[in-house]
Amino acid sequence: MPRFDVLTLFGAYFEPLKTEGICRRAYDSGAMRVQTWNPRDFTSDAHQTVDDRPYGGGPGMVMLSEPLEQALRAAQASRQTAGLDPAPVLLFSPAGTPLDQRHVARWAQSPGAVLVCGRYEGIDQRFIDRHVDAEISLGDYVLSGGEIAAMALLDAVARLQPGVLGCADSAQQDSFSDGLLDCPHYTRPPSYAGLQVPEVLLSGDHARIARWRRDRMLELTQRRRPDLIAAMRNQGRLSARDEDVLADLV
Repeated sequence: MPRFDVLTLFGAYFEPLKTEGICRRAYDSGAMRVQTWNPRDFTSDAHQTVDDRPYGGGPGMVMLSEPLEQALRAAQASRQTAGLDPAPVLLFSPAGTPLDQRHVARWAQSPGAVLVCGRYEGIDQRFIDRHVDAEISLGDYVLSGGEIAAMALLDAVARLQPGVLGCADSAQQDSFSDGLLDCPHYTRPPSYAGLQVPEVLLSGDHARIARWRRDRMLELTQRRRPDLIAAMRNQGRLSARDEDVLADLV
């Protein structure tokens, strides 16, 4: 039962995760918990200041260490009161390790983490040096803050909790779950706008369907993400039949 404590100036961002969509089942059932902590609540001045100008000059503002540190202490203390060990601290940052399904699966099976959502030009490096265990990135672009990245992680983790998806096999067939992109999917009607559902999917032959789906996954991944194919090859995770399919694509 993972619990995620989120340090954020905008806690309202996270409320729809608990009340909308399939992933709300994770919260309704208690399979996953999220609590937000606003650094402004841990300031000591009348203006609840959480940022200041950067040393050395330059545009923008930098988040102060002290309010973040106090919010972190409160979150960890709350976890301890709930009988949980101190959690690792994750910061969402363009400099972080790219988030992938392997990481998501690990966090889904963990007791959770403290998620730090930066804002402005960033966070005082001394907070990072003292408290952050890992930095995570969604990709090579910059967001206004860490909240969207945190929500992406929480959504991905929530859907892996027991009972959240309608079919337990759904998560196992997702893109990246076995290293490949997912195959195309079709539903009714069998003919739409002059386009037909592939005959094999209507055949009822489960072995043929499984082979077709695997072939399409290989084909799509080779075309769009050859780096994933290379990684699977290096790990010895491609069968001889897989290699034959890939060879025919050249």
